[in-house]
Amino acid sequence: MPTEPRATDPGQPKPRQRPDGRRWQGWWLRRQPASDSLELTQRNLYILPTRAGLMLALTLLVMLVGSINYQLNLGYLLTFLLTGCAVVALHLTHANLNGLRLQLQPGEPVHAGQSARLAVTLHNPGRRSRYGLALGWLEPGMSEHGNPAAVDWSDLPAHSQATRQLRCTMPRRGHHPLPALQIQGRFPLGIFRAWCWWRPAALLLVYPAPENPAPALPPFSGQLEDQPGIDRAGDSDEWEGLRPWRCGDPLKWVAWKKVAQQSASAGAPWTSREFSQPPGGHCWLDPAQTGLADTEARLSRLCAWVLAAEAQGLDYGLRLEQLEIAPDHGPAHRQRCLEALALC
Repeated sequence: MPTEPRATDPGQPKPRQRPDGRRWQGWWLRRQPASDSLELTQRNLYILPTRAGLMLALTLLVMLVGSINYQLNLGYLLTFLLTGCAVVALHLTHANLNGLRLQLQPGEPVHAGQSARLAVTLHNPGRRSRYGLALGWLEPGMSEHGNPAAVDWSDLPAHSQATRQLRCTMPRRGHHPLPALQIQGRFPLGIFRAWCWWRPAALLLVYPAPENPAPALPPFSGQLEDQPGIDRAGDSDEWEGLRPWRCGDPLKWVAWKKVAQQSASAGAPWTSREFSQPPGGHCWLDPAQTGLADTEARLSRLCAWVLAAEAQGLDYGLRLEQLEIAPDHGPAHRQRCLEALALC
């Protein structure tokens, strides 16, 4: 029987799941087809008594034995009345989830160690409202901050739908399958728990974690090396205009006269000079330029260089062992370079 999650204090050690429980979950999930949509039916919806339900069953058994022993008619009445209420609660708990439809919307790629936001849409096509719906990851360690009690509780009116946001943290780069999800409910009395395990088919792309702080970008190449008279952007006094200061801009780019004029107004942002990039100037990013031996450290520094070059509006290219991306810039080019670093 699957174990129930317990709320723990952040300072306490995380509860470890028994090996036999993990094997049971793994075997059961392998039987489930992977899909980004799910409809809860009697074939995939399960129900068992909670600890409170087991205590109620034990209490009813003791009451029944006492009523038989002492021939208490009122004891029979109370025992059968409570048993009937428990049977009705069994039906209502199962019907509270039966017929729901779930649709997963894969999240945007993130860097390793960051929380990816995934959207799950719950559809209620029935004429009755659904109460106490708990949606969360099956593995407690996949929830944000590793909190096993970090589930999303919600109610769903009749003929409506709602989108719930879940967060998932992946520590390593690459294409990762999403962990299994679990939706459960204990409405109305909490003596039964109905649940369903869901194995999504979507994959989450995780970029390398950028090095922080990262060293300066490698020197320009191309026509800049062939024309000694042309300086790199920002190394000459010729500039086109002003723009807000961005993190990573050298101090010599700051328009100090403009900053001094705006110093009177509190919270005024700094201003930097906007330089035009020389024709043909581009920056090649290569693992050999990082000066690091560890593969993951190299990719982390290359990732930081890609983000820095894109933030400065430079043309940059990426050279890997089996892939070369021509110099360019823009969101599509940045995404292509980060994806190559994630999958190399």
